[in-house]
Amino acid sequence: MNDRHLLLLELNELNFDVARSYVDRLHLHSFEHLFALGVSRTTSEARYELLEPWIQWVSAHSGLTANEHGIFRLGDIVATRVPQVFEQVEAAGYSVGAVSPMNAENRLRKPAYFIPDPWTETPTDGTPLSRRLWAALSQAVNDNSIGRITAKSATVLGAALLRFAQPRHYGLYWWLARRSRGAPWRKALFLDLLLHDLHFGLYAKHQPNFTTHCLNASAHIQHHYFFNSKAGGMSQQNPDWYIDSDQDPIAEMLKVYDTILGDYLALPNISLVAATGLTQAPYDRAKFYYRLKDHESFLRSVGLRFRRVLPRMTRDFVIEFESSSEAIEAACALADMRVKIDGQPVFGDIDNRGTSLFVTLTYPNEITPELEVIGSAVPLRLSEHVTFVAIKNGMHDSRGYACFTGEMAHHALADGAHVKELHAAVIAYFQIADLRG
Repeated sequence: MNDRHLLLLELNELNFDVARSYVDRLHLHSFEHLFALGVSRTTSEARYELLEPWIQWVSAHSGLTANEHGIFRLGDIVATRVPQVFEQVEAAGYSVGAVSPMNAENRLRKPAYFIPDPWTETPTDGTPLSRRLWAALSQAVNDNSIGRITAKSATVLGAALLRFAQPRHYGLYWWLARRSRGAPWRKALFLDLLLHDLHFGLYAKHQPNFTTHCLNASAHIQHHYFFNSKAGGMSQQNPDWYIDSDQDPIAEMLKVYDTILGDYLALPNISLVAATGLTQAPYDRAKFYYRLKDHESFLRSVGLRFRRVLPRMTRDFVIEFESSSEAIEAACALADMRVKIDGQPVFGDIDNRGTSLFVTLTYPNEITPELEVIGSAVPLRLSEHVTFVAIKNGMHDSRGYACFTGEMAHHALADGAHVKELHAAVIAYFQIADLRG
């Protein structure tokens, strides 16, 4: 039983077709090797509003479509009965580890290691290292748009770097760090490389039968910088104030990921599944993303009563209340807020869950200092309360990709398979008859 080892590497939203166009130009030997083994093209949901990674990865982990599992928001997997492959593999007698699996709940009885994604409030494996790392990662990632990292988080991440960074990556870390000023994508790549080395070290120490690791810089960089790709075929360009035209963050991301893939492909006696969940295609117009600077301060400034607010990815946040009446009152107040000049809502997506709201700052245009918000209880200039995140470059696409190595090649998905079938492939690898439900 213990001679079976499988890594599910989740390369979130990475466009393999674009990556393939860089293989020769950048000498991406690891991608070249992976693609030579064959690429299965997956699909996911037909409705665009369901094309979110935190929905697709739940499908991959559970073997259920979006409508079957009903998890539509990041962090909502917690306290549900949706089955997950992690505890199913463990129940069959295998050891399991995971680092940053997106929208996954830790239900393992004895995890080899478990560090949740930065947005999902679920227990770590319980070790002091994992608890401190999750807290630091959550703070750094959620405050990334305002460029704030606390001294405590910096200390924890620095210690992790000293402990887990592989010597052969020292030069890459140094290159990314010293060139990160004015280049936020390099900070995302630095963090992904650190998380990889952390996962690589934990795997080497504990040797679990099944391990999962999700890398998210690919999604972030495509969303923000796709128009700068030198792969060609881009109908839009980013303005120079946003990023210099000679920069290509897509190429830099692929170089780092090629290094990461090389580490895993060199491991003996392990099968690998490299999957994307869904993918991205270049967006067809300019769309601006903003995030509230201080969620709690903003909500109190407009007179809302609430218990606490939980920032989620980019524009999203959750507000928790003492009662459903408070939630209804807040939902009405937020829905009334519109930008005076064009009448568009500030918060166009408000999901009332009874005693909580899941809210998205959806205003799509550039927020200039003179923009006024109407419908608020107090006079409001939106620019004072938000921070610019990005110009949207990449849009979600229902296509996805998956590559299989080693013994997992026998369980490769057929072209056109739903991403949920990744669950069945893992179950088949571990020769588990049926643990769903």
